[in-house]
Amino acid sequence: MFKDYLKSRINVIILMIVVEGVFASSYYLFDMPAVTVLYPLILSTSALIVAGVIDFVFTFNKHRKLTQNEISASSDPIEKDYQEIISKLKEEEEYSRQKANSDYNNMVEYYTVWAHQIKTPIASMRLQLQSEDSEVSRRLEGDLTRIEAYVEMVLTFLRLDSDSTDYVIKEINLDEVIRPAIRKFARDFISKKLTMDFEPTEAKVLTDEKWLAFVIEQVISNAVKYTNAGGIKIGMIKQGILVIEDTGIGISAEDLPRIFENGYTGFNGREDKRASGIGLYLCKRVCDNLGYKISAESEQGKGTKIIIDFNKQEIGIE
Repeated sequence: MFKDYLKSRINVIILMIVVEGVFASSYYLFDMPAVTVLYPLILSTSALIVAGVIDFVFTFNKHRKLTQNEISASSDPIEKDYQEIISKLKEEEEYSRQKANSDYNNMVEYYTVWAHQIKTPIASMRLQLQSEDSEVSRRLEGDLTRIEAYVEMVLTFLRLDSDSTDYVIKEINLDEVIRPAIRKFARDFISKKLTMDFEPTEAKVLTDEKWLAFVIEQVISNAVKYTNAGGIKIGMIKQGILVIEDTGIGISAEDLPRIFENGYTGFNGREDKRASGIGLYLCKRVCDNLGYKISAESEQGKGTKIIIDFNKQEIGIE
């Protein structure tokens, strides 16, 4: 702060040095005694130092108030003009913020209503398909499951940054979240003739059940989608570390560091035109909010492991 102050007053300091130099040289040219030169120089220099200290204290106090968003009244007309500009900018910023929040809340409300409305015809179609058992009905029911997953992805994406995100943190049985997620994709396992090896974790975790279920369902969905032979294995490799492993097409080494980025699909996504690149991004965001670490290990052509570390949680309970 002091260095910045000196830089801002450098012109005044140079001017004062020049004035005192002229003042001193005039005594020297007229061959006057040294005491008549030194005494007024000391007095004037002392006065300048005192004035400088007072000005620095005043400037420092103003700087401190500004850093705390406090603007004090000023008699300087130029400073008044700056304060008026700042006030107008703050008003415009507040208006823009309120409008953005209002637009965002309206958008979330619209898509929430839309999601609930679209679930009605989906449920109706599912009931009709359950009345018959054929290859076509099984395939259509699998498509309906994917449509429901896409609807949930939209809602999750919108709710992540919402002020009213409904996290309910409590201790739950992890197996009670995993088993329904597996059952949800049972028809996909059967139609693709994939095996499911689930080793009960018998673990309890501190989490939000609904949001964690979204993460696990999304990971299993990706595993089923990109696995054409073999199967999927789910279990704990260590205390608090869940692994969902598949024998699918895998992820290339250059794509692996970026799979949790928004919209990044990589080579597999470019081959599969339906890929959105948002599923794992949402999983990462949800895990971050819940205090977990999610990572991936993969080798192209040999499958993928998605690892969720529940030991990384830093959740405060009210």
